[in-house]
Amino acid sequence: MPDIHEINATLIEGFRSNAGNVAGMPEGIVILLLHHRGARTGTERVNPLAFQRVGDSYAVFASANGSPTHPDWYHNLKANPKASIEIGPDVIEVTARELRSEERITVWDQQIKHAPMFAEYDQKTQGLREIPIVLLERA
Repeated sequence: MPDIHEINATLIEGFRSNAGNVAGMPEGIVILLLHHRGARTGTERVNPLAFQRVGDSYAVFASANGSPTHPDWYHNLKANPKASIEIGPDVIEVTARELRSEERITVWDQQIKHAPMFAEYDQKTQGLREIPIVLLERA
């Protein structure tokens, strides 16, 4: 199985060479590049993430493909909510906040409707965790 860092590097390269259009993405999936700082190190990290537009903001999903643990980028945003994203050729400064209750349910239901694989990720967690949804709002 390919290393996640190799997969991410390939996605990032494809994203940047095609103005945000990445070939081979499953139907219903669009991605952005999240620039965030490590919670302990402060080192800048970049992750390609599926997203959903929510008004003028962007929802991202800490699914980690159904892993039993949250992805590192989620912990980093909790510690350092100021970040930036690449959407196509644009770079946007954002502030992250986790969605809760009704707001979360509405966004989650939309995501499953447009990208059913997220329901599979939820099942793979086997109830060990709820997949967090983080809203990236323009700073």
